[in-house]
Amino acid sequence: MSEDSRVKSSSPLPSFIFRISAAVAAVEKVVASLLIAAVAVLILLNVFTRYAGYALYWVDELAIYTMVWAALVAGSLSVRRRMLISVTLVIDVVGRRVQRAMLAANDVIMLVFSCFLIWLCWIWFNPWLFAQAGFDVGTFVMETGNFIYGEPTNTLGIRKVWLWLIMPVFAFTVTIHSLANTIETIWLGNTEPYAQPDGSAGQ
Repeated sequence: MSEDSRVKSSSPLPSFIFRISAAVAAVEKVVASLLIAAVAVLILLNVFTRYAGYALYWVDELAIYTMVWAALVAGSLSVRRRMLISVTLVIDVVGRRVQRAMLAANDVIMLVFSCFLIWLCWIWFNPWLFAQAGFDVGTFVMETGNFIYGEPTNTLGIRKVWLWLIMPVFAFTVTIHSLANTIETIWLGNTEPYAQPDGSAGQ
């Protein structure tokens, strides 16, 4: 099923969700490419500076966080394209109806998991209590025992919360993609569980 056919539906709701998912996926493709390139550059920079005897210690930490960001952004994109690693031993031999049921169950499980991840991020970041604390890190820590907004990085000189923000972003984008996949399977009846070479999920 091509991206164009995904957005063609008798109801505006699937069309709206598919368009959001497609737009997010387009951004993720560019961002993931840039992040992967940045990891390569940072690793080469690290090797060169160490060889020259002027090691930049912050490069190691930055490369690690950049790689984590790249993995999460690319992972979210893979959810929409149905390109996550999977064992297909059973689904390859069952009938079309059972395939659709298994695919729908998989999509629903992914959607539930992504919503649960959003809830966990809400608890972890606790923006409501942080706002009630006047956005004061010390007050927030005293009231909650949560050091998320105050914990510093080892070498980058910034707080880790700025790097951890990728988690709620990841949770949100995976939820959008999972919702689009679920509608595609249950509402529109797509039974193609695997990605095609062009990145679509079926014909």
